[in-house]
Amino acid sequence: MYTVFMSTSERLIESTRELLWERGYVGTSPKAILERAGAGQGSMYHHFTGKQDLALAAIRRTAGELLTGAEAVLTGPGTPYERIEAYLRRERDVLRGCPVGRLTMDPDVVASDALRAPVDETLDRIRKLIAGIVEEGKEQGQFGPWVDGEEIAATVLATVQGGYVLARACGSPAAFDAGVRGLLSLLRS
Repeated sequence: MYTVFMSTSERLIESTRELLWERGYVGTSPKAILERAGAGQGSMYHHFTGKQDLALAAIRRTAGELLTGAEAVLTGPGTPYERIEAYLRRERDVLRGCPVGRLTMDPDVVASDALRAPVDETLDRIRKLIAGIVEEGKEQGQFGPWVDGEEIAATVLATVQGGYVLARACGSPAAFDAGVRGLLSLLRS
C-alpha cells in the first residue's frame, strides 16, 4: 500500500488521514492505524505522543493539501467568476465527501480546540480568498455593487460542503452538481 521509501512516521500519518476520512476520530483506533501503516506496536508512541498528536499531524496535512489545491484554482488564470467556477467545478470525489469538511461532523474533533483549529483555519482561509475574488469582481464590474464578498464566500463554501452531504445522502453526485449549477447561475445574474 505504501512505498518502501516512506518512513514509519509518514506511513502512520497517511494511514491516519485515510482512517479519519473513512471512520472519523473515534473509529480510528491506534490498532487500525498500526495495521494499515504496517508498523510495529510501539511505533506510534515512538514518533507521536499519542493518538491525538498523530491525528493532529494527519489533519494538518489534509487541511494543507486542501488549501493548496483550492489556492491553485482560486489564484489561477481567469476572471473572478471563472476562478470561482473553476473552484466549484474542480474534480472531487463527491460521494466520499470532503476530508476536511467531514471532520466538522466528528464530535471529538469539534470538541478539541487543537484538532478543530486546522479545520477552521483552512476553511477560513478559503473563505477569505473567495471573498477577495468577489470584491475584485465587483471592482471590475463583473458582480453587482450590492454583492457582499463575505456572504458570497460563505455561500460558496456552504454549497460545496452541503453538496457533499446531499450527494452522499442520495448516493449520486447529481445533487452536488445541481447545487453548483444553481449557485453559478445566481452569480451570473
